Amino acid sequence: MTQGTASIDSPSVPGLVELDAVVVTRGDGAEDTEAVGYVVFAEGEVPSALGLDRAALVRAGFDAKVGSTLSLPVASGPDLVAVGGGAPSDLTPALLRDVAAAFARAAARRARVALVVDGGVPDGAGEVEAAALVEGILLARYGYTGLKSESKRVPLAALQLSLEGVADDAFERGTATARVAARAAVVARDLANTPPGRLTATRMAEVAVELGATYGFDVEVFDRAALVELGCGGLLGVNQGSSEEPRMVKLVYRPAGGGGRHLGLVGKGIMYDSGGISLKPSDPMHLLMKMDMAGAAAVLGAFTALRDSGVSAAVTGWLMCTDNMPSGTAYKLGDVLVARDGTTVEVKNTDAEGRLVMMDALALAVEDEVDAILDIATLTGAALMALGGSTAPVFSNDDATADLVLAASAATDEPVWRLPLEKKYRPQLDSAIADMSNLGGPYAGATTAALFLSHFVRDIPWSHIDIAGTMQTEKDDSWRSAGATGFGARLLLHAAAHFGSDASA
Repeated sequence: MTQGTASIDSPSVPGLVELDAVVVTRGDGAEDTEAVGYVVFAEGEVPSALGLDRAALVRAGFDAKVGSTLSLPVASGPDLVAVGGGAPSDLTPALLRDVAAAFARAAARRARVALVVDGGVPDGAGEVEAAALVEGILLARYGYTGLKSESKRVPLAALQLSLEGVADDAFERGTATARVAARAAVVARDLANTPPGRLTATRMAEVAVELGATYGFDVEVFDRAALVELGCGGLLGVNQGSSEEPRMVKLVYRPAGGGGRHLGLVGKGIMYDSGGISLKPSDPMHLLMKMDMAGAAAVLGAFTALRDSGVSAAVTGWLMCTDNMPSGTAYKLGDVLVARDGTTVEVKNTDAEGRLVMMDALALAVEDEVDAILDIATLTGAALMALGGSTAPVFSNDDATADLVLAASAATDEPVWRLPLEKKYRPQLDSAIADMSNLGGPYAGATTAALFLSHFVRDIPWSHIDIAGTMQTEKDDSWRSAGATGFGARLLLHAAAHFGSDASA
């Protein structure tokens, strides 16, 4: 086990450097902007600054639906963009986030932009609405281009926002909330987008140490020797085929004055997943396996925001980091691994490795006497087959903990759907020579994987989020930029912020 600070010459998370440089103020874009967006709702007055009435906009093909934009030519001054706001009666924070993202993409070639949202805003709009708008723009303007020799992408430098009927103090709180939440997502995106040769398990641990020193949480790094001493046979077994050492990274956040409740977060950190001896086919999905650490990235991203979000609960995180590679030393089908809690597990498929590294962390979380556990992992292709690329399945042994995740999902617009933890499928994980095996039958793979994990949480309230389908998007989708989505970072942050000293979870 090692502790300390890392000496890193270049920024470990370039997206943070860019995000921190963005100046967000209240204003209508009258001065010092290159593009101004005006939200046009499906009913009501059209902003006069656009110089066109509704009939003219319709003739130009603009329907005012959420996500629609129309750039208007101007002889001089900033670009003008009509941005669809939909029906005012339908407006929610999630739709406002989409509205802002649509404008951000329409003005992608401009560094200094403004968005005007006057009229049509729901009564009582305030901090949440301001946060959604700022978040939508900041996240939509994200891009991972640091490895390109040349890039036409223009980083965002300044954002002005005019939001009718919102008090200044609510606006300031919303802006601050948005910046912190965007930080969590940007960390997760940057890490998951980084090529596996540049982000090894060792390097992931170094980044965590650096971020912890900056954002107010402690970091313990466990190397191979420490993992042997702990008896983390799952992480060590998966690592056998790799030339890179494994790392377990323990993150510890303790709020000022102590935390009444204790939340555990566990993230799968397979830095590259070849499938091991059960080698994956060489197809586009194999290329995406640099993102098989997106769960660990989401947990680390969330931790960067806990202090600045005023989270009152104690939070401990475990990132289980290693490659899964085939070699002469790789673990084999038929091997039996011993988890931290003593459970013996027969390996029936080396590509079902995520649950093996996570079983050790879940056992450690139980030993740490956390009050609840949330784990997040790119765990099964079955999750993608069941719910596609937009929604993540969530499994739970506790309704209150599941509700915590569902509420966080609704607030962040990171969709999840609760699936049953069907115990009738548990016998599929039986083994003739060990306590259990790491693979079930051909059906309900996401459920049998969740059942495997549930063994290690014992009676601790727990929810498991499978982000295999939602970890990335092939093209820009509203505020989700092409590549790694950072799915789960904002959700975990919201869940932690609402995991207080009461009995709500």
